[in-house]
Amino acid sequence: MGYSRIGCLGKGLDLCQVPHSLFGKKTRVRGGCRSRQGCVLAIVALSPVLYTRRRSCIIDRGVILRQCGLPVGHRMKSSQKRRSRRDRQSSVISGLVSCVLCATALSSPASAQVATVDANIPAKISLQPGKGIIAESSDGRFSFGVRSRLQARETLSHDSQWRNESQIRTLRLFTYGHLLSKDLRYVIQFAFGANDFDPATPSPIFDAFVDYSVHRDLQLRVGQYFVVFDRARTIREFALQLVDRQQVVQELNLDRDVGVTALSSDLFGLGGKLNYAVGLYGGNGRNRSGNKRAGYLVTARLGVKPFGGFDDDSEGDLERSSKPRLALGVAGALNDNSDRQRSTIGTLYQEATFDYLHGAVDLVLKWKGLSILGEVLLRQAQVDSKTKIVSAAPVTEWSRSGWGYLVQAGYMLSPRVEVAGRWDELFKVGDTDPALVALIKRQGREVGGGINIYLNGHLLKLQADYFARFGDGSVDVSQAVRLQLDASF
Repeated sequence: MGYSRIGCLGKGLDLCQVPHSLFGKKTRVRGGCRSRQGCVLAIVALSPVLYTRRRSCIIDRGVILRQCGLPVGHRMKSSQKRRSRRDRQSSVISGLVSCVLCATALSSPASAQVATVDANIPAKISLQPGKGIIAESSDGRFSFGVRSRLQARETLSHDSQWRNESQIRTLRLFTYGHLLSKDLRYVIQFAFGANDFDPATPSPIFDAFVDYSVHRDLQLRVGQYFVVFDRARTIREFALQLVDRQQVVQELNLDRDVGVTALSSDLFGLGGKLNYAVGLYGGNGRNRSGNKRAGYLVTARLGVKPFGGFDDDSEGDLERSSKPRLALGVAGALNDNSDRQRSTIGTLYQEATFDYLHGAVDLVLKWKGLSILGEVLLRQAQVDSKTKIVSAAPVTEWSRSGWGYLVQAGYMLSPRVEVAGRWDELFKVGDTDPALVALIKRQGREVGGGINIYLNGHLLKLQADYFARFGDGSVDVSQAVRLQLDASF
């Protein structure tokens, strides 16, 4: 009697075989079944799609299990009901999907050449406050983590009258880890808060990228993520001293985009004193679909930390470092043929595109609980406006050129309590977009301060602040008082 092999992704044990008589010629399943546990999974998953040579009934799972020498709980009766060709195709598909899911669920890095299933390899699972659940294979080659974050905010604002707003400002879900090696990492972040969506691209994807550390001096990042440009924007969103980012940064930043970046946080192995990033992006911003005129965003950044490396991607000096920590950075970018008013963000142009030049200089200082952040940003278009004839009428679209600066400082009064303050100012460049000119005239300056209570560092904190925005005095001062819970789980 001939035999057909029941395939699975197991490893290390003898092959299990099933008589040919149980299969039709086109239903034989061949493969590398090497463990009885794997066979059980394969058989249970595939048995609904195995038919007799007459193809008039489903094979009894018990028969297959006994042929493999495996225990059977009870005999299952064969169904005598005929099935249509569509029914058989559905069964085939569902069986194959089940088999793939079973194999995937038990996959482990036992072989560098072929992914294999070995249910005997244990995983290390850890729970960390603010960092979620992290599972890692015992050999350290694979890990998978899940965590979440929310901001609950109450805002009391005043323009011509007092108004209030209560909302879940942001809600995030992160998955992250590494695969095959700790040098190959991935991050995926979804955003579900009402304030998280871009009206032009209502997708929940914020970050989706892979990092590969080729060498100390070369790390490659591919996907969608923060454009590595100015420090104030790329500081992690949960690690802000005040409730929201600076007005200047909100106007002039490059936000997120899809691209590839070559970078290093320790160029030449100088203890983190020198870092760089060079990137090429689509120039469309995050989650854009559809075509635009050919053009890319090119960026370059160089950073210096004269006293050695430290984490400058978070605001404040919560560790109250005993030695001064200083980071200086300079960056430039060119966005060719941008079809958005603020380069990678903002309203889409109907007809025109503009070339935008970007520049940034920034400073971060931390020492004994004192923290200072300073930055200057520039965005300048090649031309101020473009006019085209649409439906026999001229249509003028404006570029949006401006520059601004910010100064922000904080001090830790105790290991858990910090006070912080900020001033920033926005200016126009040339004869630019009248809407930007009006914004600057109305509220081009911002000043405010706040207090933070850190329950688990930046991962769990209460924040309260007050800010006033004003311009040339032609309109009333805009005021806002905000109370916020920022929690990562």
